[in-house]
Amino acid sequence: MSKQRSRDTGIEVALRRELHRLGLRYRVHQRPVRTVRREADVVFGPAKVAVFVDGCFWHGCPEHGTWPKRNGEFWRAKIETNQARDADTDRVLADAGWLAVRVWEHEDPAAAADRVREAVRARRDR
Repeated sequence: MSKQRSRDTGIEVALRRELHRLGLRYRVHQRPVRTVRREADVVFGPAKVAVFVDGCFWHGCPEHGTWPKRNGEFWRAKIETNQARDADTDRVLADAGWLAVRVWEHEDPAAAADRVREAVRARRDR
């Protein structure tokens, strides 16, 4: 498991490429709220939009997430803890005026980038 990348994964790079192609500029791997030790994968500061690219296994995707049979209790606890932390992160960001956008690793990068663009536009136009 130590070989798993936590930054600059294939889907993350593909999403950033699509966002850039759409004309959006952003920061990568930053804390949207300084007081919270959680980093977003892509951050749109002025619009207050934080994008998180979630792995299907690690975050318990309802479509593709699996529950390992070997050491099952450990993995169930690990994945459920990740899901609880994700929900808490979304709540903390919302309380601070930010919008958290979650992208699953199985999503098409172009479609996900369009969804992110719409969120950023809606927040900028307020």
